[in-house]
Amino acid sequence: MKFLVMWELDTAHLGAPMVQAVMKMPEYARSVVSQGKLVARYHVVGKHGGAWIYDVDSNEELERLLATAPVYNYARFQVYPLADMETPAEVLQPGEGGPGAPS
Repeated sequence: MKFLVMWELDTAHLGAPMVQAVMKMPEYARSVVSQGKLVARYHVVGKHGGAWIYDVDSNEELERLLATAPVYNYARFQVYPLADMETPAEVLQPGEGGPGAPS
């Protein structure tokens, strides 16, 4: 299961503990990548945070990985489940509705 996780630091918590947490994020990322659970990570320009794509076995595994992130207590997270989509025909099968589908 793939998830896009958008996270942004809550600058209201700005202080030494937050800075220390941010400094630990590269090691956390290396660990999650080595487990095969983090497939991509990006900095969002103009934001204090990132866009990370996780590939996990369950919702619970994602929750655990997020909770162990050093910035967990200093950031806001938005989680979006992702689905593979090659062509519209693979998304809409006959009888599932949509334009031109029989009711």
